[in-house]
Amino acid sequence: MRLPAPLEAVTEALQKLPGIGSKSAQRIALHLLKEGPQSMEHLAELLSAVAQKVGFCRICGSFTDQSECLICRDTERDPTSLVVVAEASNVLSFERGGQFKGRYHVLGGLISPLKGAGPEQLRIRELLKRLEDENIQEIVIATNPTLDGETTAAWLVRTLEPMESHGLKVSRIGLGLPIGSDLEYADDLTLSRALEGRRTINLCSPEHAKYQRQ
Repeated sequence: MRLPAPLEAVTEALQKLPGIGSKSAQRIALHLLKEGPQSMEHLAELLSAVAQKVGFCRICGSFTDQSECLICRDTERDPTSLVVVAEASNVLSFERGGQFKGRYHVLGGLISPLKGAGPEQLRIRELLKRLEDENIQEIVIATNPTLDGETTAAWLVRTLEPMESHGLKVSRIGLGLPIGSDLEYADDLTLSRALEGRRTINLCSPEHAKYQRQ
């Protein structure tokens, strides 16, 4: 049995959301219909408000409804330590753990030659500008341990290498995250252990020659 065209359109739209299959999308659409027009209109109003009011922080690139996010405005956060992540959703993952008390920088994606995404499409210039303007002493590279994530980490290491002589410490999240995993779906304990187990990257050491080759 085919659903009425408007309901079918809603179902198809819901299927585009991550983790929502055709059956789940249909159940959600039917539930919304059962809840009635007021419930659907309220949801539509909320989604419209998000679209109009929520954007990205001008400093770190995370989600915010103002020009700067709460973390960047928080004077209690450690301004010397910066976790670099690929997506704004990764910030939420780290914050759930509650272990990291520094600040963040969102790249807005990963370097992916197969997808045609290069470093010039990421917020790397903004990162370098922050290193000039802020008293940042450590950068923790927290991209996913995937091929694109490692490629991005390698590019960042090469880019940051000249700054090691000025005292910048570069580390990489380590223990707790299996190869090929996604930060967005990691649990709080795993992320906390990965952050605690971060390893310092000696930018000039042969031990990290792999970063130079990638």
